Amino acid sequence: MKQLILFGATLALFLFGGCSSEEKQTTSNSPSFDEVFLSRRSIRNYDASKKISEAEVRELLKATQEAPSWANQQPTKYYVAISPEKLTAVQDMVGANKERIANAPVLIVSTFERGKSGFFQGNQTNEIGDGWGAYDNGLSNCYLILKARAMGFDTLIMGMRDSDKLRQLFGIPENETVMAVIALGYRASEPNYPSKRDLDEIVTFF
Repeated sequence: MKQLILFGATLALFLFGGCSSEEKQTTSNSPSFDEVFLSRRSIRNYDASKKISEAEVRELLKATQEAPSWANQQPTKYYVAISPEKLTAVQDMVGANKERIANAPVLIVSTFERGKSGFFQGNQTNEIGDGWGAYDNGLSNCYLILKARAMGFDTLIMGMRDSDKLRQLFGIPENETVMAVIALGYRASEPNYPSKRDLDEIVTFF
């Protein structure tokens, strides 16, 4: 009986010890929040040998649904170019950034629906109006680029884009404003750390 109890205790210790070790290993492999935003950069040179699957993009964009928005209106929409044909087409619509994102395996068009954020019962709530839609779109895109970095990916948000051609290519409705094209891929080299303004230049305490 004593041998049976001893065996059971040893087995439990082994099982629980193994789980604990595995959990610690998983945790240690996950980047901290500081590591995510401190290592994020706007990447202008992508590794052509590395691809990203549709399943990975879905996981990435799922995270954007956690971003806050005006009255939970969730005005942001995404159009994903992942096929060779669509990638080539979008590359011709981002101006001088074309060469910089030539090897990015995914290009994402970010838009927002007008008349939602910043409105109540169809009326503009304050002087910013649809500017709140752009604000919410920026919050959603922030979640996107940080989640991308947490997954080991890199991004470049591009404001130079031909909105009319993008609208036609993806069938984007007229009530949506095209904001940016976001390149998604893996950095081909380590970028420099850009200088930052002194904190006291951007913050005022009262």
